[in-house]
Amino acid sequence: MTDASTTWLTQESFDRLSAELEQLSGPGRAEIAKRIEAARAEGDLKENGGYHAAKDEQGKIEARIRQLTQLLRTATVGEAPSSGKVEPGSVVTAKLFGDETRFLLGSREIAADDLEVYPTSSPLGQAILGLEPGQSATYTAPNGKDVTVEVLKVETYAG
Repeated sequence: MTDASTTWLTQESFDRLSAELEQLSGPGRAEIAKRIEAARAEGDLKENGGYHAAKDEQGKIEARIRQLTQLLRTATVGEAPSSGKVEPGSVVTAKLFGDETRFLLGSREIAADDLEVYPTSSPLGQAILGLEPGQSATYTAPNGKDVTVEVLKVETYAG
């Protein structure tokens, strides 16, 4: 499970996101369709703020539905990895920019607490994937500078 494209989810996160998708796909779509129809019945659509707001909301709902559908279709669901190596779903303590920092490597959708999250597809995530405590790697930050990160500790995410 050390593939950067893998999205790891706890069963709780998977269930929560599945419920959100079901709500948006059913009652959420029906409700926004009613709002659009009611606003459309008011007449002139060019200056109808309610209509435009409802259409914007519809676009956001449809985007979230696509995002959740893709995420849930490709997710790996189960217990957090405990191999001692950095994997999707690991809580990593690392030395970064001279400071010790603790973060979850994975999807922002699973972090229910204040833990910072870095996706496996990020430059940092790709650099440390598969490393063990004591190992380090260098990656190129979005600003073009090379950054060295040392993995100090790898823990299993407890949710």
